[in-house]
Amino acid sequence: MKFNLDTLRGLIAGDQYAARVVPPSGFTAQLTLFASGAMAFLAVFALALSLASGRLAQRWGDELAGTATIRIVAPQDQLAEQTAAALNVLETTPGVASARALTDAEQQALLAPWFGSDLPLDTLPVPRLIEIFTTGQSFDATGLRLRLAAEVPGAVLDDHGRWRAPLVAAAQRLRFLGWLAAGLILAAVASMVTLAANAALAANAQVVAVLRLVGATDSYIAQAFVRRFTWRALVGSTVGVALGIAAVWVLPAGSDAPSFLTGIGFEGVGWLVPLALPLVCALVALAATAVAADRALKELS
Repeated sequence: MKFNLDTLRGLIAGDQYAARVVPPSGFTAQLTLFASGAMAFLAVFALALSLASGRLAQRWGDELAGTATIRIVAPQDQLAEQTAAALNVLETTPGVASARALTDAEQQALLAPWFGSDLPLDTLPVPRLIEIFTTGQSFDATGLRLRLAAEVPGAVLDDHGRWRAPLVAAAQRLRFLGWLAAGLILAAVASMVTLAANAALAANAQVVAVLRLVGATDSYIAQAFVRRFTWRALVGSTVGVALGIAAVWVLPAGSDAPSFLTGIGFEGVGWLVPLALPLVCALVALAATAVAADRALKELS
């Protein structure tokens, strides 16, 4: 079956006589509608997970890239002096927007999940932490490490690179898996439609033979099958996408804490992405049915 302007016009307008070749009901109709609807429903969640993972990767990267930490490891009698020296270094460091030393209460709150809230910091050699907020690309972590090594021997800089890289990589891989899942879902739609089209053609083998006897071309017959199964896939996927969007809409909204378990959904123009699924499913069904019809008609010759 060759596609041209007349073929596309015929697929859209239809032919009431050619449409009778394909049974309007039966298990092929239910199979196509259910398969396209169910797969479109799952594809909405795959796309939602993929887009949410992309946002999470960007969020993690931006938040961790904009902060750094200095750990002051020194005897108690030198801790305040070295902390002040490190803050003086940071005041003249390009790319540092602000820096401050964490208070005892803040450090105790950080250690509370592991050691309890009654941890006596004054009796333990707990290092002093300095929180740094950077301005972006102008921050030179390597240069700052060299300055600290020369002026504040007990200072250790952590630019969060070792934490940021694996987290962002995991989110990006999850985003890739989401798109891969959407592709596999579309492949499953193509497989289901192909099986249904082959079953319909086999069930109507005698009708096809009669149509050939009265002069109908294989292209005319194939067009009837292609149009019917394309519309079935379009209707089924539209219903599936509508249900999927409704299900995503009622999911819990994302919290301020970045997590895979919250914020799975669409934001802004991202809501337009699943709206393209019915058209994509219809095009997949069109191509799959056209190939199946051409092959089946050749076998029935």
